[in-house]
Amino acid sequence: MKYSELTRRYFESPPAVGELTGTGVFRGAAGNREQGTWVQFDLQCESGTIKAARFLAFACPHTIAAAAWVAERSVGVAGLRELPDSVQHLRDRFAVPVEKMGRLLIIEDAWLAAAAAAIDYPA
Repeated sequence: MKYSELTRRYFESPPAVGELTGTGVFRGAAGNREQGTWVQFDLQCESGTIKAARFLAFACPHTIAAAAWVAERSVGVAGLRELPDSVQHLRDRFAVPVEKMGRLLIIEDAWLAAAAAAIDYPA
């Protein structure tokens, strides 16, 4: 499969890989390894602003690239309850084939789980 330059760059050197721990860290995950796609986001929030974001993924290059981009773009944003960009924009940005749209929805589900945990946490 041919990958776009942006996909290759974010896949080969993904920013924000790893886990966060400590106060104000919220985690969300979706998918499963047995079916080929699993994504986890950790968000460190303070006063409603994302101070740090990390991701882990067991997935194809498109999914890893898009998850890395989402984690990178979310830092410094206040009140981010949705992805920093829509699933369709992620598909366009990373030239994801239509048959892989479900993998982008797994990214969204993982993100929404982490964001919901952060929102539900008492300040």
